[in-house]
Amino acid sequence: MTLYSCSECKKVYPIEATRWKCECGGLLNLLQSESDTTQNNWKSQRSIWRYASSMAGKEYLSGWRSITLGEGQTPLLELDESEPNTLIKVDFMMPTLSFKDRGAAVLVTLAKQLGVNKLIADSSGNAGTAIAAYSARAEIDCDVYVSTDTSPNKLAQIRAHGANIKTVRGTREDVATAAQNAVEEEQVFYASHVYNPFFYEGTKTYAFEIYEQLGKAPDTLLIPVGNGTLLLGAYYGFKELLEAKEIKNMPKIIAIQAEKCAPLAKAFEGQDLKETPVVNEGTVAEGIAIASPARSKQIIEAVRETEGMFITVSENEIVEARAMLAAKGFYIEITSAVNYAGYIKYANAKEKVIVIPLCGAGIKSPT
Repeated sequence: MTLYSCSECKKVYPIEATRWKCECGGLLNLLQSESDTTQNNWKSQRSIWRYASSMAGKEYLSGWRSITLGEGQTPLLELDESEPNTLIKVDFMMPTLSFKDRGAAVLVTLAKQLGVNKLIADSSGNAGTAIAAYSARAEIDCDVYVSTDTSPNKLAQIRAHGANIKTVRGTREDVATAAQNAVEEEQVFYASHVYNPFFYEGTKTYAFEIYEQLGKAPDTLLIPVGNGTLLLGAYYGFKELLEAKEIKNMPKIIAIQAEKCAPLAKAFEGQDLKETPVVNEGTVAEGIAIASPARSKQIIEAVRETEGMFITVSENEIVEARAMLAAKGFYIEITSAVNYAGYIKYANAKEKVIVIPLCGAGIKSPT
């Protein structure tokens, strides 16, 4: 039986609808008796649910067929003929046009299994859209807490799925606090893409897909990081593949942050295990503008363990990178352009296989 386990005091809890953190305040991970990450057990479904046997807590996810929107199995393409070893994972080709569908599909499937009638989420936009869409599919009432500065296009998506939008004036952290207060007051399911570890069971399918598409692990992963949902998912996925002896080496993780909001990069440079919260100076990369990531320790440890590094990029570099990708045919959300901006700055050997995610579609950004 899968249990929640506190990352700090190690206390364990049953999987319950109202449990989202430890009594000590610590973050929860999933504790399961055995792992089953072997390619032979992956089924024929052409979605993330191909990998259901490799998901922790799969006993809570058997109802996925009524929730899925066909998320996952996104293309892995050469970025350019002149750079055949640089590949892009087109993760904006998802039902709600961002990679967050991977985790949202799993999280809402869990909520449905637990008999949840209402859930609350907080988001800079994409996670809220994904949670709203899958909640609509599951016929679960949904409140999404967002900043007053959230892109109107993302708000329109959330609203279209019938979710109730709760706007909060303040920082991304203020938005999360407002949502958490509402969760405690109403005693409902907190569909947090940061706090609930089931979300990462969805994002780790990013690693499984890359492995199947390449037939091996890449040498390097470039991943944007705010709260670290894709970075940690990719790390967990490839680590499980390594432990199952499906791959020989872990990919090096290169984490990208915007210069104007880079608490993890600063902590990594200072050899710290946890970030010191910074002031978000205002970046166009709203999707990763997280001044105090809750899972900062786990993110930094993942980058260090893979002998990776952090790269920060300027506002001009982000805008220019977006234009460069559009010229290659890929119109992406401006937050996603930090990946290509980081790639341009990264000194990568041409023979190394590198994978870059395109995380969100261009129509999500206001300009």
